Amino acid sequence: MPLESRPNIIVFFTDQQRWDTVGCYGNPMGLTPNLDGLAAQGVRFENAFSCQPICTPARACIQTGKFGTETGVFRNRIPLAKDEKTIAHYLKDAGYETGYIGKWHLAITRDRPVPAELRGGYEYWLAADALEFSSNPYAGVLYDSDNRAVRFEKYRVDALADFAVDYLRTRTREQPFLLYLSFLEPHHQNDRNRFVAPDGYAERLTELWVPGDLIPGTGDWEESLADYYGMCRRIDENFGRVLAELDHLGLRDETLVIFTTDHGCHFKTRNDEYKRSCHEASIRIPLVMQGPGFRGGKVRTQLVSLIDLAPTLLDVAGLPVPGYMHGHSVLPLANDEPVDWPDAVLIQVSETEVGRAIRTRRWKYGVVAPDKDGWNDSGSEVYVPKYLYDLEADPVEKVNLIDNPAYQGVCGRLAAKLQQKMAEAGEGAPEIVKR
Repeated sequence: MPLESRPNIIVFFTDQQRWDTVGCYGNPMGLTPNLDGLAAQGVRFENAFSCQPICTPARACIQTGKFGTETGVFRNRIPLAKDEKTIAHYLKDAGYETGYIGKWHLAITRDRPVPAELRGGYEYWLAADALEFSSNPYAGVLYDSDNRAVRFEKYRVDALADFAVDYLRTRTREQPFLLYLSFLEPHHQNDRNRFVAPDGYAERLTELWVPGDLIPGTGDWEESLADYYGMCRRIDENFGRVLAELDHLGLRDETLVIFTTDHGCHFKTRNDEYKRSCHEASIRIPLVMQGPGFRGGKVRTQLVSLIDLAPTLLDVAGLPVPGYMHGHSVLPLANDEPVDWPDAVLIQVSETEVGRAIRTRRWKYGVVAPDKDGWNDSGSEVYVPKYLYDLEADPVEKVNLIDNPAYQGVCGRLAAKLQQKMAEAGEGAPEIVKR
């Protein structure tokens, strides 16, 4: 593919955003008109999932196309190795300008600058490793390519969008670009232990639509949901600003825009924090793409994963996909090409437990290693079944069928499928023993 025909790529990346906050995925509150409009022009992936519902591992999977058990980044506070080749390395070698703005979370320097060798190959740099520690919702600091502090004093989402717009306006190079714009919101603010919407936004949302998996009296969603939705609304407004700037600069037709997130949020209803589980609230995510190769207002129902993003970006740029990458480019799906697409996605989970799950169109089957430590052990040779959900009959996962005698045949088939997927991910096929 000639270099001039390769599209620009913007990855608009949020943190901890449930798929059902988005209108085109069914949320009735009108929070995301700009993203809904993009989906009407592009391709929406109805069944998109995180492959590791924790911040650092999910980011490592996207950047490398490899699962956390291969990169070694199976939990937070493990840096991505300097010698791991990322999407930025591949695209830079192919002539792309590569830029990163926002939260990185792959160097584990927390609020300190990220050394150049830990930036994953990105050239233009305006980021902080753990943005939640270098900033608060209305002020903070990022670091530029020379590790000079760049301070902001406005709502954090607005500030990052400002920086992205400025990047687009001041580019002087002629080659295509990859801009990875990584927000913290709608993640909770760690030092406040709560979600912080822009001033006045939560107060406007007087009638809240409540997802079916959130049960009154459990978790902290009742005091958090209005702020969470307000954060999603402001994200969408700034998404619209970035799109408008692309239009203003005449770049929209030659730019692939991707909107997605690292994982969802269950509001402490499944364990004592916000994600780190294999339930739909944690793993199901929005994924919308619009631009060259992704047009027409299409909806694709195949099961796709964050592990598919790296192969997709390389494919869009006209580059071969390395055989070691586990995902598949979604470009053929978007263009109605015949493709033998996998019928299940693999989810790894750590920290709260050493667990694995597969998600098929109908079933969610998960296992756990009870004798392993979720912080210190990346995997296990032996697992026991933990849950089985029939997502057709029980989409909000309230009825665990794992001990129901009538479903043991289903469990056996799914256990074999899970072992196969784990082997494909380089883990080997573990033993799954009955409880």
